[in-house]
Amino acid sequence: MHYCDDDLRRFEAEGAAALPPAAEQGFVEHDGARIWFSIYGAGTPVLLLHGGLGHSGNWGYQLAPLLEAGHRVVLVDSRGHGRSTRDKRPYSYELMASDVLAVMDRLQLHNAALVGWSDGACISLVLARQAPARIAGVFFFACNMDPSGTKAFEATPVIDRCFARHRKDYAELSATPDDFDDFVADVGEMMRTQPDYSAADLSAIRVPVAIVHAEKDEFIKMEHAEYLARSIPSAELIPLQGVSHFAPLQRPEVFNGAMLAFLERIRPAGS
Repeated sequence: MHYCDDDLRRFEAEGAAALPPAAEQGFVEHDGARIWFSIYGAGTPVLLLHGGLGHSGNWGYQLAPLLEAGHRVVLVDSRGHGRSTRDKRPYSYELMASDVLAVMDRLQLHNAALVGWSDGACISLVLARQAPARIAGVFFFACNMDPSGTKAFEATPVIDRCFARHRKDYAELSATPDDFDDFVADVGEMMRTQPDYSAADLSAIRVPVAIVHAEKDEFIKMEHAEYLARSIPSAELIPLQGVSHFAPLQRPEVFNGAMLAFLERIRPAGS
């Protein structure tokens, strides 16, 4: 039976599937923050970068399929999210991208594929432009690269359930468990004003990119996804039917099928 949690009732109540014990986990001290990571498996490396307000545990339904496909999987909690800390500076995607590079350096990962969801997708494309030699490809799901790409916000029960889960997880994982409302305000300010990539910026991205857009995405315009796919030279557009911004939680088989197919296409020969 296929797993389905379209209304996120199970996610609100239980979270995503629990992650198994990691082969290694720890923190990287970088630029005023402690960035948490964990590692699983062996094979071609893939970094999973979660969405805004979330944490690495939101990838619970993606880990096992990636390991079965022969990947070494690295999870990273973004600066100020999950177990990672932050300093007093405003959030920026560039700063969080530099944190990911610091984790890669610590783990001696010279090149890796990135799977990014929402804010994690933006971080992934920033890295693809700034450090292309380190990035094998980007699976970019559910984000914008300039402010025109977002829809006007409309609260829904699905969004409310996701937000409630984020609040609970923040209280359990964060080094500042009572600061959730300030955390939301600070991340929200970043989302409203960043990123602001031009078409020329996008055209400078030379790694393989999958622009993945959910049919029912609550936040990102379909025409923006189409624009990104046109503007990035090595990009393809992949639509996901029947799901929304929360596809990795709602219907993992739909999301995972597209993700694994892309990673297989960019896998180095013989690996």
